[in-house]
Amino acid sequence: MKNIIRGAIFKVGDDINTDYILPAKFLDLYEPADLAPHAFEGMGLEFMKRMRGRTIVVGGENFGMGSAREQAPNALKGAGIQAVIAKSFARIFYRNTINVGIAAIESPDAVEAVAEGEEMTIDLETGTIRVRDKEFSFSPFPQPVIDLLSAGGMVPLLRRRLNLF
Repeated sequence: MKNIIRGAIFKVGDDINTDYILPAKFLDLYEPADLAPHAFEGMGLEFMKRMRGRTIVVGGENFGMGSAREQAPNALKGAGIQAVIAKSFARIFYRNTINVGIAAIESPDAVEAVAEGEEMTIDLETGTIRVRDKEFSFSPFPQPVIDLLSAGGMVPLLRRRLNLF
C-alpha cells in the first residue's frame, strides 16, 4: 500500500457486524485469498456482487461490531479493499483492520457526502479525503502506522524487519 489510496467506493450502512462481513461458518479459513470470495456474504449475494472491483468500503456508525476475529478484515484484504472509512468503528475491528494492512479512517462528514461507485482519493500522510470537488480531513496516520500499512500488515512488517522472508 502506498500513502495515496485511489479507488471506487462500496457503501454500506450502520452497525455492520463481523458476521455480515464474514459469516462464522468460514472461521476455519484464515488466508485473505481464501476468505475473499465470502466477503460480505452475510449481507447477501447482491452485496458481494456490488463490492467486486471496489477498493474502498464506506460505512456508517459502529462498523465492525461483534467478534474480535481477524478473519473479517482479512476477507476484505483478500477482496482488494485498501481502506475502510466509517463514521465510527468497533475498537477491536479498527485495530485488526490496521494490523492486516487496511487503512481504517473515521470521517463522518465524508461518509455522509459520498455515494456508491464514486471515485475517492485518500492521502494517509496529510489526512485528506477527496471525492469530486470536495475535500475532507481526518487525523493523519503517524509514520509507524503508514509503515505498517505499506508493508501489508503487522506480520509482513515484522518479517521484513526481522529478515524472515
